[in-house]
Amino acid sequence: MPLYESVFIARQDISSTQVDQLQEEFAGIIAAGGGEVKKRESWGLKNLSYRINKNRKGHYVLFNIEAPSGAVQEMERLMRLNEDVLRYLTIRVDEHEEGQSVMLQSRGERSDRGDRGDRGDRGPRREGGDRDRGPRRDGGRFGSDRGGDRGGDARGDD
Repeated sequence: MPLYESVFIARQDISSTQVDQLQEEFAGIIAAGGGEVKKRESWGLKNLSYRINKNRKGHYVLFNIEAPSGAVQEMERLMRLNEDVLRYLTIRVDEHEEGQSVMLQSRGERSDRGDRGDRGDRGPRREGGDRDRGPRRDGGRFGSDRGGDRGGDARGDD
Protein backbone atom coordinates (compact mmCIF):
# COMPACT_ATOMS: atom_id res chain seq x y z
CA MET A 1 0.00 0.00 0.00
CA PRO A 2 1.19 3.56 -0.64
CA LEU A 3 2.63 5.67 2.17
CA TYR A 4 1.55 9.27 2.84
CA GLU A 5 2.35 12.13 5.19
CA SER A 6 -0.49 14.48 5.94
CA VAL A 7 -0.44 17.70 7.97
CA PHE A 8 -3.51 19.74 8.77
CA ILE A 9 -3.98 23.01 10.63
CA ALA A 10 -7.04 23.45 12.83
CA ARG A 11 -8.48 26.78 13.99
CA GLN A 12 -6.90 28.47 17.02
CA ASP A 13 -10.13 28.85 18.97
CA ILE A 14 -10.94 25.14 19.31
CA SER A 15 -9.74 23.23 22.35
CA SER A 16 -7.14 20.47 22.46
CA THR A 17 -9.87 17.89 23.05
CA GLN A 18 -11.63 19.05 19.87
CA VAL A 19 -8.33 18.67 17.99
CA ASP A 20 -8.08 15.13 19.38
CA GLN A 21 -11.62 14.46 18.16
CA LEU A 22 -10.64 15.67 14.68
CA GLN A 23 -7.66 13.32 14.75
CA GLU A 24 -9.89 10.41 15.72
CA GLU A 25 -12.41 11.29 13.01
CA PHE A 26 -9.78 11.43 10.26
CA ALA A 27 -8.03 8.28 11.50
CA GLY A 28 -11.41 6.51 11.46
CA ILE A 29 -11.92 7.51 7.84
CA ILE A 30 -8.54 6.05 6.92
CA ALA A 31 -9.32 2.83 8.82
CA ALA A 32 -12.74 2.55 7.16
CA GLY A 33 -11.03 2.87 3.77
CA GLY A 34 -8.73 -0.06 4.50
CA GLY A 35 -5.68 1.86 5.68
CA GLU A 36 -3.86 2.59 8.89
CA VAL A 37 -2.46 5.69 10.59
CA LYS A 38 1.06 4.63 11.59
CA LYS A 39 1.97 7.73 13.60
CA ARG A 40 0.19 10.82 14.92
CA GLU A 41 1.93 13.91 16.18
CA SER A 42 0.27 16.97 17.58
CA TRP A 43 2.67 19.88 17.18
CA GLY A 44 0.51 22.19 19.27
CA LEU A 45 -0.63 25.75 18.74
CA LYS A 46 1.83 27.61 16.50
CA ASN A 47 1.94 30.98 14.78
CA LEU A 48 0.94 31.07 11.12
CA SER A 49 3.11 32.85 8.58
CA TYR A 50 0.10 34.84 7.42
CA ARG A 51 -3.51 35.20 8.54
CA ILE A 52 -5.91 32.53 7.32
CA ASN A 53 -9.61 33.32 7.79
CA LYS A 54 -8.76 35.85 10.52
CA ASN A 55 -6.66 33.28 12.43
CA ARG A 56 -3.10 34.11 13.42
CA LYS A 57 -2.40 30.74 15.06
CA GLY A 58 -3.36 27.14 14.42
CA HIS A 59 -3.17 23.64 15.89
CA TYR A 60 -0.79 21.57 13.72
CA VAL A 61 -1.24 17.77 13.41
CA LEU A 62 0.87 15.26 11.44
CA PHE A 63 -0.28 11.81 10.26
CA ASN A 64 1.91 9.08 8.78
CA ILE A 65 -0.54 7.02 6.75
CA GLU A 66 -0.42 3.67 4.99
CA ALA A 67 -3.62 3.48 2.97
CA PRO A 68 -5.07 3.17 -0.53
CA SER A 69 -5.49 6.44 -2.40
CA GLY A 70 -9.29 6.30 -2.13
CA ALA A 71 -9.17 6.50 1.66
CA VAL A 72 -6.78 9.46 1.54
CA GLN A 73 -8.98 11.25 -1.00
CA GLU A 74 -12.02 10.75 1.23
CA MET A 75 -10.11 12.14 4.23
CA GLU A 76 -9.06 15.20 2.20
CA ARG A 77 -12.64 15.70 0.98
CA LEU A 78 -13.91 15.77 4.56
CA MET A 79 -11.07 18.09 5.61
CA ARG A 80 -12.19 20.49 2.88
CA LEU A 81 -15.75 20.42 4.22
CA ASN A 82 -14.80 20.76 7.90
CA GLU A 83 -14.86 24.39 8.99
CA ASP A 84 -12.37 23.74 11.82
CA VAL A 85 -9.62 22.77 9.34
CA LEU A 86 -7.86 25.82 7.90
CA ARG A 87 -5.35 24.06 5.62
CA TYR A 88 -4.13 20.56 4.87
CA LEU A 89 -1.38 19.01 2.78
CA THR A 90 -0.93 15.35 1.94
CA ILE A 91 2.07 14.02 0.05
CA ARG A 92 3.04 10.54 -1.02
CA VAL A 93 6.41 9.35 0.35
CA ASP A 94 8.63 6.36 -0.33
CA GLU A 95 9.11 5.62 3.38
CA HIS A 96 8.18 7.11 6.72
CA GLU A 97 10.84 8.64 8.93
CA GLU A 98 11.48 6.83 12.20
CA GLY A 99 11.24 8.63 15.51
CA GLN A 100 9.96 12.13 16.12
CA SER A 101 9.58 14.67 13.36
CA VAL A 102 11.81 17.72 13.21
CA MET A 103 9.04 19.87 14.68
CA LEU A 104 9.05 17.89 17.94
CA GLN A 105 12.78 17.55 18.39
CA SER A 106 14.17 19.89 21.00
CA ARG A 107 16.69 22.45 19.87
CA GLY A 108 19.47 20.65 21.72
CA GLU A 109 18.91 17.42 19.79
CA ARG A 110 19.16 18.97 16.33
CA SER A 111 22.56 18.01 15.01
CA ASP A 112 22.37 19.89 11.70
CA ARG A 113 22.70 23.25 13.44
CA GLY A 114 25.93 24.47 14.93
CA ASP A 115 26.32 25.80 18.42
CA ARG A 116 24.99 29.35 18.34
CA GLY A 117 26.98 30.39 21.41
CA ASP A 118 30.33 30.20 19.61
CA ARG A 119 30.69 33.22 17.33
CA GLY A 120 34.47 33.04 16.99
CA ASP A 121 34.42 32.37 13.24
CA ARG A 122 33.35 35.91 12.42
CA GLY A 123 36.57 37.63 13.30
CA PRO A 124 37.13 40.60 15.58
CA ARG A 125 34.48 43.26 15.92
CA ARG A 126 35.31 46.64 14.44
CA GLU A 127 35.23 49.72 16.60
CA GLY A 128 33.22 52.75 15.60
CA GLY A 129 30.12 51.05 14.22
CA ASP A 130 28.91 52.56 10.93
CA ARG A 131 31.24 55.58 10.96
CA ASP A 132 34.13 53.90 9.15
CA ARG A 133 32.08 52.66 6.19
CA GLY A 134 32.64 55.77 4.07
CA PRO A 135 30.21 58.14 2.39
CA ARG A 136 26.85 56.99 1.08
CA ARG A 137 26.51 56.78 -2.67
CA ASP A 138 23.19 58.58 -2.78
CA GLY A 139 24.59 61.62 -0.99
CA GLY A 140 23.25 60.76 2.42
CA ARG A 141 19.80 61.17 3.83
CA PHE A 142 19.17 64.75 2.67
CA GLY A 143 21.89 65.20 0.06
CA SER A 144 20.15 63.38 -2.77
CA ASP A 145 18.77 65.51 -5.57
CA ARG A 146 16.12 62.96 -6.52
CA GLY A 147 12.48 63.96 -6.18
CA GLY A 148 11.08 65.69 -3.19
CA ASP A 149 9.37 69.05 -2.79
CA ARG A 150 11.65 71.96 -3.64
CA GLY A 151 9.20 74.67 -2.76
CA GLY A 152 7.95 75.72 -6.22
CA ASP A 153 4.70 74.88 -7.89
CA ALA A 154 4.11 71.74 -9.95
CA ARG A 155 5.07 73.41 -13.28
CA GLY A 156 8.63 74.02 -12.20
CA ASP A 157 8.26 77.82 -11.99
CA ASP A 158 9.95 79.15 -8.89
